[in-house]
Amino acid sequence: MPVKRRPDYWIIFCALALTAIGIVMIFSSSAVLAGQKHGDAYYYLKRQGTWAGLGIVVMLFMMTIDYRSLARWAYPLYFITAALLAAVLIPGVGRTVNGATRWIAVGSLTFQPSEFAKLALVIFFAAILSRKGEEGKLGDFFGTFAPLLASLGFFFALIQLQPDLGTALTIALIIMLMFLAAGVRLIHLAGAALVMAPILAISMLTVDYRRRRLLTFLDPWEDSLDSGYQIIQSFIALSNGGTWGVGLGESQQKLFYLPEPHTDFIFSILGEELGFVGAISVLILFGVLVWRGFKTGLNSPERFGGLLALGITFAVATQAFINVAVTLGMLPTKGIPLPFISLGGSSLVMWLASAGLLANVSEHTT
Repeated sequence: MPVKRRPDYWIIFCALALTAIGIVMIFSSSAVLAGQKHGDAYYYLKRQGTWAGLGIVVMLFMMTIDYRSLARWAYPLYFITAALLAAVLIPGVGRTVNGATRWIAVGSLTFQPSEFAKLALVIFFAAILSRKGEEGKLGDFFGTFAPLLASLGFFFALIQLQPDLGTALTIALIIMLMFLAAGVRLIHLAGAALVMAPILAISMLTVDYRRRRLLTFLDPWEDSLDSGYQIIQSFIALSNGGTWGVGLGESQQKLFYLPEPHTDFIFSILGEELGFVGAISVLILFGVLVWRGFKTGLNSPERFGGLLALGITFAVATQAFINVAVTLGMLPTKGIPLPFISLGGSSLVMWLASAGLLANVSEHTT
């Protein structure tokens, strides 16, 4: 292990800048809604600000620990997170919102275990894949790949039962990219993809609301007042923004036209108020974060740190791409929040913790 040096400040800067932009945009996009729903225009701002404060503390803590010690916690993290995901499904424990049971309530606060599952699984698979790589067993289908795939499939099933196919697929894609980066044989990954493809097709085409989302993606104007309404309002918001935007706080689509403007479609409001310049600035921040993350992972002197950094970077890149692609109509509508920016305490704490770990690994790169 080389001498410890300063962390990559670009990682810290981008994470904090995106968080600050998110807090501003959450207030801008939710003030009217919060005032009507909760009688307090600052309701969502105060909640997200509190979570941001906690997330920054966790980020600083993650920067100070010996990240290599997390490898010893791989299995406990896996089983604790699995237990939390299972607890969500227990009546009276899990909290249901809009037909989905994805949260656990602790007093007045709620948290979403599937968000923490992203980081827990990145740590778990980084530890196992690095060990198997050092032992020269990554090419062993029955001894390595099949058990790891089953471990991922177990989490996939738990999250899918909530139901949350979008998050389950996102996590699966992140881990598959980690498999690829670790050196798992392409024939094994291709075989897993071929097996999963018909299962996913059946799960999408046999569930009514998923089938409607897929058809709406192909032609949102076919049902412009129902299933296509949200994405059409997103198009309107982004087109209204033009080059420079209509001005911070001046969005019209957030005034009860675009559903969930402070969560999954916050990028649409950002594009409307700050225009192409604001939207591309946010994408540049994500791009720099991903670039520095890949640099950290590829320059790490040991397998676990490299796979940990790459897994976190894959997670940021994958989820940011999916969210933005949905708002642009490039992917079917799905509730995947924009990292660091969308409303969500569990998500924000997890992303800031991940950025802290990424900065931690960067201190030990060559």
